[in-house]
Amino acid sequence: MFGAVVAISAAGTLTGCGGGSSGNSTDTKPVADAPAPAPAPPASSPVGGTDEPELPPAPPEIPALPTGTGPAAPALPPSLQLPSGVDLSKPGSAVAVVKATSSASENNANGPDKAVDGNLTTRWSSTPDDKAWIQFDFGAKTQIGYMKLIWENAYGKEYALQVSDDGETWYQLRYVAGGKGGTEEFFNLNANVRYVRLQGVARATQYGYSLFEVTFNGPGNDNTLPSLNTSAFSAPPMGSTVVTPATPTVLEQTQFTLPDGTLVTRFGFVGRSRHARERGEDWAEVGYGTNATVDANGKPVDKGPGAYLNFISNYFKNRTWGVEFIDNSRVAGVTKPTVIVNQYYQQAQRGGGHSFFRRFDDPGVTGYGWMSPGTLLDRTTYTDGFKDLTSCPVVPKPPEGALLKPNTGYGGVIGANDGCSVVLDNVPGHQDVAANANGVMVPNGVNVPSRSLKVGDAIEFTGSFFSSRAAMDAIGDNGNFRYYTNEVTYVVGSGLRPWYGVQPRLMNAPLPADTLQGGTGSISYDYADNATFMFQQPNTQIGMQNMQRFVEGRRWFHTNMWTGDHNEAGNDRNTAAVKLQGPRFNQTNCFGCHINNGRSLAPQVINQRLDTMAVRTAAVDANGKQQPHPVYGLAVQMNARSLTTGVAQDWGNSVRVAGFDTKTVTLADGTVVTLSKPRVSFDGPTPAAYSLRSAQPVIGMGLLEAIPDADILARVRTTADEDGVKGQANLVYDPETGAVRVGRYGWKATKVSLRHQTASAALLDMSVTSPIYPNRDCLAGPAQCNRTKSEKGLSEDDLQLLSRYVALLGVPAQRSVTSGFPKGVTPLPYLDVNPTQIAAGAKVFSSIRCTACHVAEMKTGLASELAEMRNQTIKPYTDLLLHDMGSDLADNLVEDQASGSQWRTSPLWGIGYTEAVAGSGVKVGYLHDGRARTLTEAILWHGGEGAASRQRFVNLSTADRQALIAFLNSL
Repeated sequence: MFGAVVAISAAGTLTGCGGGSSGNSTDTKPVADAPAPAPAPPASSPVGGTDEPELPPAPPEIPALPTGTGPAAPALPPSLQLPSGVDLSKPGSAVAVVKATSSASENNANGPDKAVDGNLTTRWSSTPDDKAWIQFDFGAKTQIGYMKLIWENAYGKEYALQVSDDGETWYQLRYVAGGKGGTEEFFNLNANVRYVRLQGVARATQYGYSLFEVTFNGPGNDNTLPSLNTSAFSAPPMGSTVVTPATPTVLEQTQFTLPDGTLVTRFGFVGRSRHARERGEDWAEVGYGTNATVDANGKPVDKGPGAYLNFISNYFKNRTWGVEFIDNSRVAGVTKPTVIVNQYYQQAQRGGGHSFFRRFDDPGVTGYGWMSPGTLLDRTTYTDGFKDLTSCPVVPKPPEGALLKPNTGYGGVIGANDGCSVVLDNVPGHQDVAANANGVMVPNGVNVPSRSLKVGDAIEFTGSFFSSRAAMDAIGDNGNFRYYTNEVTYVVGSGLRPWYGVQPRLMNAPLPADTLQGGTGSISYDYADNATFMFQQPNTQIGMQNMQRFVEGRRWFHTNMWTGDHNEAGNDRNTAAVKLQGPRFNQTNCFGCHINNGRSLAPQVINQRLDTMAVRTAAVDANGKQQPHPVYGLAVQMNARSLTTGVAQDWGNSVRVAGFDTKTVTLADGTVVTLSKPRVSFDGPTPAAYSLRSAQPVIGMGLLEAIPDADILARVRTTADEDGVKGQANLVYDPETGAVRVGRYGWKATKVSLRHQTASAALLDMSVTSPIYPNRDCLAGPAQCNRTKSEKGLSEDDLQLLSRYVALLGVPAQRSVTSGFPKGVTPLPYLDVNPTQIAAGAKVFSSIRCTACHVAEMKTGLASELAEMRNQTIKPYTDLLLHDMGSDLADNLVEDQASGSQWRTSPLWGIGYTEAVAGSGVKVGYLHDGRARTLTEAILWHGGEGAASRQRFVNLSTADRQALIAFLNSL
């Protein structure tokens, strides 16, 4: 179809992004100015009218941890809880304190009696002692439902509320870490006691604790939660016939071939802040500029990350665009291949800004520098930019499976949309390079002439968002109008491929196929030191329209479901999310548990609230069958707020770390490993069955959905192998159709699809309803989940955006090949790998039969609506089956066909990024309850079907064990 293409020379064309620029030169690509988005409404402003509640700002994403020095009193026993049948038909009435006592007071005038005298002008004030306390005696056993503290400016930052019947044996009622002072209220105390004591742990100021007033109320309908009428879920009978849904229609094509053999590749871009190789420290080859990656003594220096993988302000708003490559390299008879590039923006743009091939022959090039801008078909669209004109109009998206201009093109170039299109027809001429005396690859005086493209050529490509103030104003957007974007590698005749940096100067090259854990859409190596963002990147081959869906879904993932605020500064409020959240919840947004799209905060210290994790709960009926707990329902929701004022409240649903059980394991080489398992306590009643669950990384979820049911079921073993390994699929009823489906998501594979998983997490963890779970009564079980009752929540479109966002998240490529860091430049730690050791570790992993469950390779089919997920060879290291992992890991919670000791094999892809993704100062763990602090500990907890592999691990030599861990860290 390219017979009409005219011969176009690349000589003398426009440089879009620093062609020939160096680390010391000015980048000639459009500058990514500091974004200036429209300011969001202040968090405290009313929304929707003056009668609406005030909306407080979103809470911190990482909650305050206790100091670990507080008392570890046991939880309230049933004998000190409210008896059954307490009248909750009326509000709770005031309860009088007979006597108040305390540790040493500041003076006689400020004794403990002043905290209960009903006078807000008097106060109790302790001496400046963190361990000071004040105690309240009701004179006899008394029912308590509510307590209020009114602090003076000298308040308690950390303290415990304890109760007793005899004044000697104390039980913990509540624990506060990160106290804010002012008025603090405690609801649903569920106590029937004589004494209450406030035991200080840490003061907020240099002064003693100071309380104006403390008041108590008995239980009532304004402060105590009623019991739920719960019902059990049913599970399909063992051996049920699985219903596999029909193959869905593809949402958007990302690549197709025209009848003549022309390859068309389409993908999406989003604005970025800087270039792909600009880390926080300046770097240059020895002798060619500043190298801030080392100090004067040659020691590594870390000045913080670059700004390439982060997301710009209002990234979801008019800041994505599509790119189309039309490649005739495989057309019969074509000897000089040509690639036509069309771009599809949401607003008018300036021409130019395209760049191809990295300037690897210039030793001054570091973070950027390009050889060719390609041929811009109408040069005036670029020069018009000097007059602040945006001469590239908005072009409608092309049809599926066909070109927008299949017969006409532009300027004789068939397929080109307009004068803003670009043609690339050669590998540009450049200088040959050879090592100098310092080992730096520098020009050797030989020029390599330009040549035609050929199949297999790797082309690095980047574009620009280069609009204008007027063009953005025309679409009602007063934010920034210049951005960089991703740098991708296009292989002539094949399409986009993930890349890594090789010598010289981190020149791009396609990653080897065996590193592509997430298929050809895997995420490229990161040279910008942006590891905290590695789990937040879209599939490398994401479609041009799917990119917009992705960023809109990401917005929802980061949205506070009460205020509508985004948890990253500079983003407009999502007004559709305002007040979607119910009165009790764990976190206000998905990101609050999935920290940086990875794991939740691990149990670390005694009295730590576990609200970034999930606690599933159940009661046991007279027949021994589990059903949702009458207080918590399916899961504990630990945080609360007033629906009338929006103020945070404590309703006594917290689950805390009560302590740690430890044991040691001695490895064959004498290494002693201490294993630690958290014990938990409940502020409220302790359920008969419960399970502490860490949030899992959300990468690769769309690829797992695309694995055919038949492939999962084919791995089921009815008879254990020589190591006792079987494997069982968890069969689950689809909550929308009632059909029996293969479960594949969640710790026990109880969710049949990403849609199911997303809706369940929204309800259980954030108290947000959806079309699948239309009301919060669904927390109590199927009998109460009445679909005719609908509470405001996620719409169908919102649920789709969230589900598709998670589906489109890419998987980082395995870091098992050596990057070509320049001479003298300190490698980024997570890219400083030993390929020989990693390869040896992969053999050990297989030899000790970890692969019996952690299956290294799978193939996706056609089960996904996303073309990006189809027909991919992936390496998730999971079989998606249930395995009995023994008593040490058992939680005794039954879910569908999964018993209390069965767990789905967790995917291992990305596991080596765990700590880097979490970020500095954030501790995350492994296994379902976050107990394992290291990969070694995680392996040593394996029992049941994993016991044989664990024992082989224990028996490994030091070298083999280190190689295995190096392999896991490369994933």
